[in-house]
Amino acid sequence: MRNRREFLKGLAGASAGSFLLRRGLSGELPAMPQDAAALPKHKPVVVAGKKVKTVDVHCHVNIPEVSDLLRGTALEKRGGTGTNNPAIDAARLQVMDQQGVEVQAVSINPFWYSADRDLAGRLIDFQNQKLLEMLQRSPAGRFVAFGTVALQFPDLAAKQLEEAMKMGLKGAAIGGHVEGEELSLPKYDVFWAKAQELQAPIFMHPQDSAQGTGIAKRVTGFGGLDNVIGNPLETTIFISHMIFEGVLERFPGLKMCCAHGGGYLPSYPDRMDHGCADSPARCNGSQLKKAPTEYLKQLYVDSLVFTPEALRHLSAVMGPSHIMLGTDYPFRWLGTGPNARSPVDHVFNTPGFTDAQKVAILGGTACKWLGIPATS
Repeated sequence: MRNRREFLKGLAGASAGSFLLRRGLSGELPAMPQDAAALPKHKPVVVAGKKVKTVDVHCHVNIPEVSDLLRGTALEKRGGTGTNNPAIDAARLQVMDQQGVEVQAVSINPFWYSADRDLAGRLIDFQNQKLLEMLQRSPAGRFVAFGTVALQFPDLAAKQLEEAMKMGLKGAAIGGHVEGEELSLPKYDVFWAKAQELQAPIFMHPQDSAQGTGIAKRVTGFGGLDNVIGNPLETTIFISHMIFEGVLERFPGLKMCCAHGGGYLPSYPDRMDHGCADSPARCNGSQLKKAPTEYLKQLYVDSLVFTPEALRHLSAVMGPSHIMLGTDYPFRWLGTGPNARSPVDHVFNTPGFTDAQKVAILGGTACKWLGIPATS
């Protein structure tokens, strides 16, 4: 892989990066503020006098060439190259430097769960190969990528997961349901078993959440409620089923991170325990061997909860060693331009963390979870 200086020099000479925008892993245009280049780099991230490697586990890319593969298929209008998924290019690197993020673990939001087996197989092979090429073109050490899998065919997804990891991709990114079907059903155990066997990092991100949660009619109008409410609600439902249907009991070694701070569940977890105590019939069939809230400690979440108090509470519930940086880049949840917020400063601005806990959230846990070096 080229170093960063060589990479940026190459971009400048390639018709202002147009080659990457046409043929690389881009959306149509980076969704960056025009003054991004004028913003200063984040100061070095140091804890107790030592530089810390920072890792963002929640950021997205897209592959424009996918549109050619999907042309004429039922997925033609579902897959795409939206402008909110730019390439790994100079703009992305600038924003990372401004945020204080050294490494991004990039993922593609699943849109292919309705594909038939043949198309799903070809699409996943194509995407994973393109993700690998993306890493090979990128500055050394700045990026890793989650693989893609066709979860609608759990046996195939298990094979694709293993192949992706052999290629050098990091586990897989998945949605929270398959066309409205819960991933806690026994048919998906073959995938969870393979993920546990491989110790594969699994990054769960909501997709088509308003439909998947059944709230589409209730979240119309102003406020973007299909996303603002729908996405964390989908994650909440996903985790709840994984607990109560016994998936986390059967596969305690799963290495799974759930986006957006784990949804609403970490904000109100004890209702699960009290629900079982109040009416044991609700939970008798689950055959859980410990309180529902105890299973939350088997999961990881990202830090995208916006305020110091929210992050403090998330840490109290999940444990600081189970939280990793997340930005949702290139979506603008952390703001843009001079008003942009840094996920690193979010950690430093939250009171109560020890130095060791800060190091864990900033990147120590993510390095272990992803299997990458803890130092640059």
